[in-house]
Amino acid sequence: MDRLEEKTTSKEIIYEGRIIDLSIHQVALPNGKESKREIINHPGAVAVLAVNKEGKLILVKQYRKALEKSIAEIPAGKLEKGEDPKACAARELEEETGYRAGSLEKVMSFYTSPGFADEIVHLYEAKDLSQGKAGTDEDEFVELLEATLDEAVSMIRDETIHDAKTICAIQHYRLTEK
Repeated sequence: MDRLEEKTTSKEIIYEGRIIDLSIHQVALPNGKESKREIINHPGAVAVLAVNKEGKLILVKQYRKALEKSIAEIPAGKLEKGEDPKACAARELEEETGYRAGSLEKVMSFYTSPGFADEIVHLYEAKDLSQGKAGTDEDEFVELLEATLDEAVSMIRDETIHDAKTICAIQHYRLTEK
């Protein structure tokens, strides 16, 4: 048993949505006191690091309402219930960019905000890209971008790239680029 564990003594579901659920947990703390935790439940997501034959990273620019601005990101998307992350990565890459991967290799998984959410992102690297057919969801609008590694690093500095999954993927690529 983890001596730091907080045991849930009661749970109230506040909101059930299309993408997230929100619940309030009453917890018993390791010191015997009680507290409340607001928890966001998310089905998880995938993100895809894709580099074309010219050595450019494939990005999409998308307006993010929560930020009230557009940012450039690697292709990504929410897992459907029971969906295999690798299959989701292949689907999202093609839907958002029009590229198909000859192979997908898992790089890592990470939690986005473990202080209040259980969302996990599975990062894949796409290799041997070929042209497929783009086709985003009807409420999703993206612009395809390509950037060299140096350009992507500059985009991080000027906050055109401003999300953790994309920064994580670019840093991974910087460390492993041959």
